Amino acid sequence: MTHSLVCAETVSRVSSVLNRNTRQFGKKHLFDQNEETCWNSDQGPSQWVTLEFPQLVRVSQLQIQFQGGFSSHRGCLEGSQGSQALHKIVDFFPEDNNSLQAHTFPIPVAEVDRLKLTFEDATDFFGRVVIYHLRVLGKKV
Repeated sequence: MTHSLVCAETVSRVSSVLNRNTRQFGKKHLFDQNEETCWNSDQGPSQWVTLEFPQLVRVSQLQIQFQGGFSSHRGCLEGSQGSQALHKIVDFFPEDNNSLQAHTFPIPVAEVDRLKLTFEDATDFFGRVVIYHLRVLGKKV
């Protein structure tokens, strides 16, 4: 059975926050399940989110809800174990809309304790990305 892999012990980092206003647009809003809050990146050529899990996990699905107009045309999911270098798991191609998008990855997926989602080729002219919900589903190993 798959469930959310993000827990209180999961360490997250983001590439940037709009105007460095972490209170209003910070990374904590990616996982708070609140329809009124979001992570809003600052401008740049690509944006990213990293997650470090307290144990090995096997990712089976990624769910993302962007703000329409602030999505990306292409994304890349990378993962690793321990101090190993990140390796590409899969490329994905989000739609530029407000709906919750589910991206299911081919199985078997490598067991990882670190993930990096990179959002390239933003739909916003300035390269900003706005995400209301990010869910990483799978199994703990």
